[in-house]
Amino acid sequence: MTARAARGPRGLAAVVALAVACLAWTAAALAADVPYLTGRVVDEANILSDGAKQRIAQLSEQREKASGDQVVVLTMASLEGDSIEGFATRVFDAWKLGQKGKDNGVLVIVAPNDRKMRIEVGYGLEGTLTDAGASRIIREVMTPQFKGGNFDAGVEKGVAAIVQALGGEGEWNASAPVSAFSGEAGSAIADIEAQLPPWPMRILLGFFIFGVIGLFTVIGVLTPGMGWFLYLFLIPFWAMFPIIILGVKGALVLLGTYLLGFPVAKLYVSRQPWYEKAAKEMKAKGQTTIGGMVISSRGGSSGGSSSSGGGFSGGGGSSGGGGASGSW
Repeated sequence: MTARAARGPRGLAAVVALAVACLAWTAAALAADVPYLTGRVVDEANILSDGAKQRIAQLSEQREKASGDQVVVLTMASLEGDSIEGFATRVFDAWKLGQKGKDNGVLVIVAPNDRKMRIEVGYGLEGTLTDAGASRIIREVMTPQFKGGNFDAGVEKGVAAIVQALGGEGEWNASAPVSAFSGEAGSAIADIEAQLPPWPMRILLGFFIFGVIGLFTVIGVLTPGMGWFLYLFLIPFWAMFPIIILGVKGALVLLGTYLLGFPVAKLYVSRQPWYEKAAKEMKAKGQTTIGGMVISSRGGSSGGSSSSGGGFSGGGGSSGGGGASGSW
């Protein structure tokens, strides 16, 4: 009885140990594999454009040439249930980032399907790029861009902030952000630009939008009298519609160009002899012809012909509400 009791606990312990070993083996088998180190940017999740990868690689290369520090980016679609901290450690050890004896490597990992990211810092750089500094870069630079689906900007600006921190003293300075568009404003801009239509549709819309407001802008520049009214009238159109084509930043540049360019063009044109003649005709006759187009202060413009009717107008009568209505 005593021998059986002794064998029972040992047998139970063996079963538990075997179960734990099986669970550990299963977890290791299901964990995401460490990919090969093929360059400074390993985009396994395929979320970065070629241009962004090239710019990120250039930032990393410049930093390594200047100091020997290695900054590498890895994107994985999913970590397959593995913790990002454990996976980052495995990747860092497998890739052996940084110089031997200096441990001056930095690994940036982004897992879009898991909505996780990490900045893993080598021992030799922990005094320069502290945990607090890395956290602030993730929170203030990368996260707002990722929320809007802009992985290019998030990773590129994150790497730029890391390089900035490594090149300076102490932590990365959050009061001097990498981009003028950061925080909530940057997130809102990213949300807008993430919803823009594809470029083929943008080009087609651009022909229509810029064709219409561009035509009225030209009329405003060339027309005496109502030109400045059109200048003010078109400001909201130049401010809003180009966002659909160029995004927020491009629209701001275009709006600034319009606000400055229109007055300069207007002042230049107003000094031309034909403009002075047209201005006199507008005052004397109420209409003038510019480039074959008849422009009237009373009825807009036409292609060179006026409508018939002899200037008919009402005689001043009113209605008492009589009549009938119907539907079909």
